[in-house]
Amino acid sequence: MAGMEGLLAKLDASSYDACELCPRRCGAARSQGKAGVCGATATPRVARAALHFWEEPPISGEAGSGAIFFTGCPLRCRFCQNHQISQEGFGLAVSTSRIAEMMLELQAQGALNINLVTPLHFAPTVREAVLLARENGLAIPTVCNTSGYELSEVVRAMSDVIDIWLTDFKYASPALAGSLSAARDYPSVAAAALVEMVSSVDAAGGRLVGEDGAMKRGVIVRHLVLPGHVDDSCAVLDRVWKTCGNAADLSVMNQYTPNDTCRKAGGDLARAVTDEEYEIVLCHADDLGFENIWWQEGGTVSESFVPAFDATGVEGPELPGAQETASSLPSCHKGV
Repeated sequence: MAGMEGLLAKLDASSYDACELCPRRCGAARSQGKAGVCGATATPRVARAALHFWEEPPISGEAGSGAIFFTGCPLRCRFCQNHQISQEGFGLAVSTSRIAEMMLELQAQGALNINLVTPLHFAPTVREAVLLARENGLAIPTVCNTSGYELSEVVRAMSDVIDIWLTDFKYASPALAGSLSAARDYPSVAAAALVEMVSSVDAAGGRLVGEDGAMKRGVIVRHLVLPGHVDDSCAVLDRVWKTCGNAADLSVMNQYTPNDTCRKAGGDLARAVTDEEYEIVLCHADDLGFENIWWQEGGTVSESFVPAFDATGVEGPELPGAQETASSLPSCHKGV
């Protein structure tokens, strides 16, 4: 317990002084307005807060997931569909109490859960916001929607405020991870983070799904099949199976859509995944023994899966009576 308490003590404003919140451990003085590799300072920025209907059925259901899209990302994926917020810095500065109020607003709109999209480079602030929202009536599950490139110790420290881990597992090959996301350590880092996610859910009582099919607690591992890289996709499933077996649901996606950068570069990443490629990966998942598999129907290649990053739902009132911490005070930094 001493180690855990020590880690939690670091998830405060001082975490941004010489940042080591993600596997990059870049040491940026984010609290002084310097952007880390993630592209963010200590001031959280949000690009959209609205009901989202395009997640897996246990997350979105028919009511929608209450998605809060944070600006910045520790990865630099060449094929990123959310590059406007992950790499180009779009988003408005918000306080901790405003984030908490967003959660309550989304709950009032009927959201099945609060879906925190790429939040852990703001882990101290996000943890505080969830606790603050719960103190003021938040009663729906919280989802951490992540690239999987997270430090296991940060996952552990956030486990008391996260009910559902919706995590990517992008690559099995360090070389491919290095080429496409500038992160050769991605496979080992993602595997260690996944172990911690499963452990946190097990400690809370295990996977829990309501009678309506909505997930209340659990882990969903997403894998986006990339054109021309079926072998690596199958190796990813092998690693996920070896790491956690059926302790996690599996979501195999075929929605890869080439962005302008990939189209101009040509090669496999300039095209969509073929039906044959997708079928090979789905069959491999079935052969391994995954019991809870989510897949996508044909024709899902579309930029319609990317919401409008137009600051919908971001501006609004603060949570009444909330006290701000130094980590949540707005700065003049405008992002990258």
